[in-house]
Amino acid sequence: MRVSKAAVLSFLAGCAGLGGATFGQTSALVASGFTRPIAAVSAPGRFDRLFIVEQFSGTTGRIQAFNTTTNTRSEFLSVSPVTNGNEQGLLGLAFHPRYQENGKFYVYYTDSSARSVVEEYRVSAGNPDQADPASARLILRFSQPQENHNGGWIAFGPDGYLYIASGDGGGANDSGSGHTTGTGNAQDITANWLGKMLRVDVDRDDFPADANRNYGVPSSNPFVGVTGDDEIWSFGLRNPWRNSFDRLTGELWIADVGQDAWEEINREPAGVGGRNYGWRCMEGLVCTGLTGCTCNAVALTLPVHVYQHVSNRCSVTGGYVYRGCAIPSLYGKYVFADYCTGEVWAMNTTTYEVVRLFTASFGVTSFGEDAFGELWFTRQGGQLRKIVAAAGETPFNDCNANGRPDCWDIADGTASDCNGNGIPDSCEPVCGADFNGDCFVDFFDLDAFVQCFEGEACPPGKDADFNGDGFVDFFDLDAFVEVFEAGC
Repeated sequence: MRVSKAAVLSFLAGCAGLGGATFGQTSALVASGFTRPIAAVSAPGRFDRLFIVEQFSGTTGRIQAFNTTTNTRSEFLSVSPVTNGNEQGLLGLAFHPRYQENGKFYVYYTDSSARSVVEEYRVSAGNPDQADPASARLILRFSQPQENHNGGWIAFGPDGYLYIASGDGGGANDSGSGHTTGTGNAQDITANWLGKMLRVDVDRDDFPADANRNYGVPSSNPFVGVTGDDEIWSFGLRNPWRNSFDRLTGELWIADVGQDAWEEINREPAGVGGRNYGWRCMEGLVCTGLTGCTCNAVALTLPVHVYQHVSNRCSVTGGYVYRGCAIPSLYGKYVFADYCTGEVWAMNTTTYEVVRLFTASFGVTSFGEDAFGELWFTRQGGQLRKIVAAAGETPFNDCNANGRPDCWDIADGTASDCNGNGIPDSCEPVCGADFNGDCFVDFFDLDAFVQCFEGEACPPGKDADFNGDGFVDFFDLDAFVEVFEAGC
């Protein structure tokens, strides 16, 4: 292999960071006893739940609904039969952006024929912690020639489309078979979905005559109308493992597992498809020298960070850009790990400097982001752990002194934030004319005040003594009308 100067510099910088100072964060064991936990996913509107994906037990994959308040769990869905190779089984879970309305969610698994399958399910009408197994509907499937590099991550992007990481199909130097015919590799974009990031629209069906393709192709996919499979969003990936969208910027972070020597992390701007991330021509920043390859920095998108297989490091586990409230020093940093060593790192997303947070020991399989933006991770030994602040670190503001960061209160509706400044309305002057508390001043507020004034139910925290003189009389009505006509 030929090593570029950029690779050497990146490696030296990475080594300095990987062994450098820490922020002091650590992790807390929350639950154990899961069977091969491989993903932790939150659902829209479920602030007290994480859904833990168990890869397989025998030929059954399972999803557990875990209550983060009571630390209890119940079976949400079983998927069977699944193939139970080491990198096969039930591998991915994604909830529809409108899950609260339609109850739809999606799973990725390898079936008994070792094919990758993406399927749609619905939550049970009578139990939000149980899926309806009879609601299964195929979205797509494709062949996996070997049991490794099967990908498995799925998630909805900020554009509302479903992204699917396929893996290159296994084999040294990407020698797996292609999607439909012949042999191919992650650089092939025709009749080959392997080594790709796919993007589909699950809300429509462009192929009504094909029972195996129940999805639409977004017209903005990069290969629509030109050479290449329409479903492909990006390519040149080996085994993208546990990727994520930054909930603030919409950027896609792809952690791609290397082959012999290098692990890499790629950063994709929101909405920018068609990128070639280099495999099988490059591993990290190193040219592989394989036939048919040209290491062209113009044509290829290079990773923003690489690290080498030294000190027992072996396989990257991708994480998230932290957007929670409880750990201010971690805000805006990308958190990831190595599977073999259990080292958990944080990357500055401006300078790409990396520091080690802590070591969790062997088998970090995935990270999860709950509805509040706090980070969790799973370990192959059956553990679910949460990343917690260093001793003495103060969370972001808790202006109402209820023991929770303000942004948690705003996120789950405990507190309103009408002006969107991140401060609960109860902690700052608010518009008195918004009597019903819906963040608008309109005749619904007038109706609400009149009902309260006449002795009917008042909105929470409100009463008819609007001028605060200790009496409820027409002076209060006059005071409210004056504020109402002024607009605040």
